[in-house]
Amino acid sequence: EVRLVESGGGLVQAGGSLTLSCAASGFPFVDYTISWFRQAPGKGREGVSCIQRISDRTLHADSVKGRFTISRDNTTNTVLLRMTSLKAEDTAVYFCAAMRKPCTWYSNAYTVWGQGTQVTVST
Repeated sequence: EVRLVESGGGLVQAGGSLTLSCAASGFPFVDYTISWFRQAPGKGREGVSCIQRISDRTLHADSVKGRFTISRDNTTNTVLLRMTSLKAEDTAVYFCAAMRKPCTWYSNAYTVWGQGTQVTVST
């Protein structure tokens, strides 16, 4: 079964840190680009961070540059999103997604999606 399962969400104070995990199964992980998207209440889905297949090139949205780091472990089929200096505006449901193309924020390009994990940043 093709699956992505997110974990690590929760409640954190502004300025704090949180690490999200995305565990993949059922497909050749090393051949897939993995991205994190987020969706805040009443807003559209926004691309956050991406780590590309093969090259491991990373891409971050301007809103999280310098605060978020994405990494992947091809031996455990896992992608981590390390989030630091969290702000109230980072509050959202975070999804990981996979596809066999270079990084893009075009969500329709992604063929596999997780169910999401809630991140809430309190002020």
